[in-house]
Amino acid sequence: MSNHFSADNLKFPGDDRRLDLTDVFAFTAPHDPDTTVLIIDSNPTSAPPPIPAPVTGPEFYPGAVYRINIDTDGDNLADAAFTFVFSEYQDGRQTGTAWYATGAEARQPGPVGQVLAADIPVSFDGMAQPVQVNGIRLAAGLRSDPFFADVEGALHGFAWTGHDDFAGNNVDSIALEVPSEVLGGPVIGVWASISRRRDDGTLEQLDRGGNPTINPVINPDGQKNLFNSRQPADDVANYLGPLSAILENAGGYSPEQAKAAALQVLPDILHYDRTKPATYPNGRVPTDDVASLRYAWLTNGKIPPSGLKPHDDLLARFPYLGPPNP
Repeated sequence: MSNHFSADNLKFPGDDRRLDLTDVFAFTAPHDPDTTVLIIDSNPTSAPPPIPAPVTGPEFYPGAVYRINIDTDGDNLADAAFTFVFSEYQDGRQTGTAWYATGAEARQPGPVGQVLAADIPVSFDGMAQPVQVNGIRLAAGLRSDPFFADVEGALHGFAWTGHDDFAGNNVDSIALEVPSEVLGGPVIGVWASISRRRDDGTLEQLDRGGNPTINPVINPDGQKNLFNSRQPADDVANYLGPLSAILENAGGYSPEQAKAAALQVLPDILHYDRTKPATYPNGRVPTDDVASLRYAWLTNGKIPPSGLKPHDDLLARFPYLGPPNP
């Protein structure tokens, strides 16, 4: 899986699929070399057994804080943040508000900074038009899940079945096209997070991620929820030793090789150098076979690619993910 089902025991963070962050993408817009595309997805309709069928709807979790965090100076702290909060879901409708913060404000957990747009219509049929403000294009709504992976094969000794367990499923997607100059220099780090308010009104971070397939695939049960609650700036101190040990055991890496491989994904931030082509691990595009790349990384090249192809409903234009499946 990418970041799907990233709580302990392949559950949803907060026991609610709407709080489950699935994917993070960062790439240059194909029509404009000076525009960066940022996409985060959540609320997957796919789920491997024994996870039950959806009991929530297609909406974003009302009142939760969905964030795209951007590090522009390499210190693993947010220097800019796009934050989204959504209304209650009523009569098949939902709206959102988007904020943009920089500097110290970008490191605050709540929705702070400049309000970019309010009453953004959440598109559940793929028809709502994107919002344009200050040169930034943004859209939120149900889209076809772009992630592809052979979960059955992975669960049974990597004997690939040829079946894509994510085909035909949907996610809630937040997509932005941002003038690259807004994001500072050519190298950025991107990660997403989702927080929900406790009964006392404080925010609790329930999910986060930048690189695909780290927490749900690598971290053992008993550690996933803790990982989700932490910040990337602490990842090397907290996880370099344990992850290096996993790589030595799973891939036969030497201690030095294991440490170097672990540092490719720690801290858990998706790094993107816009002067180079976007393909994971330099940014990420929806056609990247990140599941095969992760298994090869984990086993030091012993697991071959699954052979699956990207979904054929991807768009070459904004919002890039295909329209929602029926």
